[in-house]
Amino acid sequence: MEIDVQPVPYLITPSSPDISAEGVYIADITSFTPILEQRSRQRFLPASTAKIITALVALDVFKPDDIVTVKRVFAEGQTMDLAVGEKITVENLLYGTLVHSANDAAYALADAYGFDRFIEKMNKKTKELNMTNSRFRNPAGLDEFTQYTTPYDLALASRALLENRLLKKIVSTKEIIIGDIEFKRFHTLSNVNKLLGEVQGIGGLKTGFTQNAGENLVSFYLSSGKQFIIVLMKSEDRFEDTKKVVTWINTNVSYLSVQ
Repeated sequence: MEIDVQPVPYLITPSSPDISAEGVYIADITSFTPILEQRSRQRFLPASTAKIITALVALDVFKPDDIVTVKRVFAEGQTMDLAVGEKITVENLLYGTLVHSANDAAYALADAYGFDRFIEKMNKKTKELNMTNSRFRNPAGLDEFTQYTTPYDLALASRALLENRLLKKIVSTKEIIIGDIEFKRFHTLSNVNKLLGEVQGIGGLKTGFTQNAGENLVSFYLSSGKQFIIVLMKSEDRFEDTKKVVTWINTNVSYLSVQ
C-alpha cells in the first residue's frame, strides 16, 4: 500500500501500517498537518459518518434543550426505537445519532426542521468547512450514489465536531440511557465503536457501515499529549486497522520541537 507521509511537524520513520482501508487521512488536530494519507481526496460512500454533519447542522438550527416530536417510525438499519409522537430533546437525539448511530434519531432531527431544508443545510455546512468533495442526500448516511465524501473532508468535519464541547462529550460516551421528556419511554444506547474503552487514548468519534460503503471509522486519538484525527474508509476491518494505526503512531511518530 503506497501512503504519503509528511514529516513536519512530526518525525516519522519510513514505514507505514499494514491496513486494509482504501482511504486514509491521519492528521495532527492542532496544526491539521497530515502525517499519513492514502487516496485522501477520493470520493467514498460515507455511511453513518454522514451523521457528523447531521450533528453539526442540528446544533446550528436547534438548541440542545429544544423538544422534537417524532413524526415517523424509521426502521431501516440501526435504530433507537423511537415512536411516532414521542417528545424528546435535541440533545438526547444527538446521543442517539452519534453514540448508537441511530438512523431514526438522525431522521427525527431532519424532519423536525423540514427534511429538504435540513439536507440543504448539510450541504451548506460542507461549503463552510471547505469540504469540496462532499455531497449529502440524507441525514443517516444511507447509500445513495450521489452522496459521497472523502477521508480529508471527514477530517475537516471531525475537527469542527471536536470544537463543540457537547458533541465532543457525546462521541466519547460508551453507554447511556436516555428518555423522552415525559419519562414514558427510555432508550439504552451503546456506542458502536468497540474501541472506546478498549484502546487507551481513543476518545470516540464516528463509525459507518453499509454493504456498499464497507467499513468506515473516524477516531479521535490522544497520544503523549498530542491529538490526532484518524479517518479510515472502505476498510475490511476498521477496528483492527485503527489498532494498527494507533500502534504505528506510538512507535513511529515523534513530535519535533521547533526552537
